[in-house]
Amino acid sequence: MSHYGTATDRTYERAGFGAPVRRGRRPALVVVDLTRGFTEDRFPTGADLSDVVGATGRLIEAARPAGVPVVFTAIAYAPAEVSGGHVTWLRKAPGLGALLEGSEAVAVDPRLPRRESDALVLKKGASAFFGTSLAATLTGLGCDTAVVCGATTSGCVRATAVDAVQSGFPVLVPRECVGDRAAGPHAAALFDIQAKYGDVVTLADAVGYLAESVRD
Repeated sequence: MSHYGTATDRTYERAGFGAPVRRGRRPALVVVDLTRGFTEDRFPTGADLSDVVGATGRLIEAARPAGVPVVFTAIAYAPAEVSGGHVTWLRKAPGLGALLEGSEAVAVDPRLPRRESDALVLKKGASAFFGTSLAATLTGLGCDTAVVCGATTSGCVRATAVDAVQSGFPVLVPRECVGDRAAGPHAAALFDIQAKYGDVVTLADAVGYLAESVRD
């Protein structure tokens, strides 16, 4: 039962939301925007997401022996995109303009066990699918399920989960592996994902699922 209370949960259940997703046997781990500009509170766009980084690192390590692909994403803008008004989102969230290509803020958090062979998808918007090659990459890798981690829960994680299921990929979101700047938006996004777009699961469940996946 969610913290929103029995009445809210019953309303969603009556509407037919919240059924469990079909878990495929060839998942991919999609690590959304765990870059320093989001995981470190010394950046204006960030928060201290050390626990999320640590939990995601454990999940990545569980993916390796099972041969599960790990795909990282990052938001990065060229100076011309920031100054020239090319990106409409930046008019609403101008602070994201600090995420400049090549800067320290857009580097994947060095605490994560990223390999050179791991794909890195650069994006300009919230969803890791919109305007990127992610769907084609997952299809090319033969993946049938997306395990989505990262930041922020209410922004890029939720948008990625929505577009993943709309692209035909069942979605799992390990709750320990996602984070936000504030508790309220984080909780609301997890509630919404669980109700409509994917299964919010524990880290232990996700680790076990990856370990049981089948790769050629």
